[in-house]
Amino acid sequence: MKKIISVMIAAVLLCVCAAAMADMNIVALSGPTAMGMVQMMNEAEEGGSLEERGYSFTIASAVDEVSPMIVQGTTDIAAVPANLASVLYNKTEGGVQVLAVNTLGVLYIVENGESVQSVEDLRGRTIYASGKGATPEYALNYILSSNGIDPEKDVTIEWKSEHAECLSTILAEENGVAMLPQPFVTTAQTKSEAIRVALDLTAEWDALQADVENPSALITGVVIARKAFVEENPDAVKAFMEDYKASVEFVNSSNDEAAALVGKYGIVPEAVAQKALPACNIVFIEGGEMQEKLEGYLSVLLEQNATSVGGKLPEADFYYAQ
Repeated sequence: MKKIISVMIAAVLLCVCAAAMADMNIVALSGPTAMGMVQMMNEAEEGGSLEERGYSFTIASAVDEVSPMIVQGTTDIAAVPANLASVLYNKTEGGVQVLAVNTLGVLYIVENGESVQSVEDLRGRTIYASGKGATPEYALNYILSSNGIDPEKDVTIEWKSEHAECLSTILAEENGVAMLPQPFVTTAQTKSEAIRVALDLTAEWDALQADVENPSALITGVVIARKAFVEENPDAVKAFMEDYKASVEFVNSSNDEAAALVGKYGIVPEAVAQKALPACNIVFIEGGEMQEKLEGYLSVLLEQNATSVGGKLPEADFYYAQ
């Protein structure tokens, strides 16, 4: 009898271990949304403690590469822009769950001068930016309008196709102003000492939310998973969450080592990563706090442009809970 029980226990443990080490295809967009994963990537690749997890990582250069992978089921977990997670949820009719917020706001107002000290100082100015029809536009409009500035009447927003075009434009203008994301802000500052960070739009967003009962947050990226994969591999997903949280903690506490890994995986050069990482707002927010912040953020986008979130807000099953 004891032998039978021992065999049964061993079988259960074997099943648990197999589940925890299920093969897992993970893709992340190059940039801040991928930076929090670099310690995981290195441990899985270099024979570290995660080597047997079955993790397989891919760094994608564009959103258009990631969406088909999720829809077609060729990847299991992905680090993507927050609004894309909502779009994919609606497109797949609930086939996607968000596991955690992994990047807060990375947008900054930068200036070739000293004239902008507050949001009000943007009134009457020309702001150069890229990202029209996407999160940067909606975030900027929200912050301007919430500070009493009409984005269509009180400022001129000139949309460029690339961040580099914004930079070259403001470098040619005294007191030129642009909205740029990290780590490109750091890249810009390496090219010209005249570029100054005037406003942190994440801080401006937080200030607007200070007295709100259920405050939202300016969110850049989240980690999502195919719902079917989560349901079929609950232990593997739980292990992934623990590993990812540890990786984010490493990245935020070990700047030099993390920057070296960011450079190793070609996300941005190591020298840029050393300066940019503290301003990239890499986080790991899960559970109820994740839902509160993300739901509020998506609601702001919905009010401005419903298509930015896939036409409607996701239902409660969008938010992963262990």
